[in-house]
Amino acid sequence: METGQLEAFAKQYKQLLESNLRSLVGKLDAPAIIKESMIYSLEAGGKRIRPLLVFATIDAFGMDPKKGLSAAAAIEMIHTYSLIHDDLPSMDNDDLRRGKPTNHKVFGDAVATLAGDALLTYSFEVLGNIPNDSITAETRLKLIVEMAKAAGTEGMVGGQVADMEGEGKSLTLQELEYIHIHKTGKLLGFSVLAGALIAGANQSQIESLSAFAHHLGLAFQIQDDILDVVGNEQEIGKPVGSDTTNSKSTYPKLLSLDGAKASLREQTHRAKENLAKTGLNTTLLMEITDLVASRNH
Repeated sequence: METGQLEAFAKQYKQLLESNLRSLVGKLDAPAIIKESMIYSLEAGGKRIRPLLVFATIDAFGMDPKKGLSAAAAIEMIHTYSLIHDDLPSMDNDDLRRGKPTNHKVFGDAVATLAGDALLTYSFEVLGNIPNDSITAETRLKLIVEMAKAAGTEGMVGGQVADMEGEGKSLTLQELEYIHIHKTGKLLGFSVLAGALIAGANQSQIESLSAFAHHLGLAFQIQDDILDVVGNEQEIGKPVGSDTTNSKSTYPKLLSLDGAKASLREQTHRAKENLAKTGLNTTLLMEITDLVASRNH
């Protein structure tokens, strides 16, 4: 599904990211089992959309995307920790993630929980250790604060709680959007913001890029909901229909499948509109938007 410039760019920076993640975990002075558990989920595959957003945003400013490597790694650690915890029996109780047994199925509930905790805490250490010659201390502090907000109770965690509380209930579209803006959108938004801060964006550019990320996050979740209805289990890597099984409100349920597809097109269009306002070379970000909207897993 990756086309044009994005295919080569994604391949290069995925390899760089994954090598860095292995190195970061490998050098930890910690019991082997926890490191194995962390690496198991970090290497489970995935689209790496969040790190790619960091790299592509920096590239839009004409700067070296490698400046975002530490931030990209930290964000992927946060994302991976959330997936490990989501899959636990006390949460979604999933057996498969990206076509592989979930972390707790391999390492047990206790080690899986601790691996998630380890990735969460290590992510902030990674951000804090960005070299002084790469960014200013002020930017480093801003990154740490904004990642904490995106991942915490005002962001992803708050969205996860609202998602659990919404199971078995008929939510309004506004309530559903709250869940998705926080559970998925906030970390996607931080990925773009991190790239913008590292690249030295001005306030107008940050506002346009933040609006882009907001609509991209909604598009991402709408397509997730659509794939839960029409997706292929082999391509998705987990059972389809889990939203129905867990009695969750979804965009197809509230809007119909056709209505959800129309909403996806609208969010994609608005994301691209905001990219156009930045005055940057947003070719890669445009292609990532198309990737999010058309993906089959």
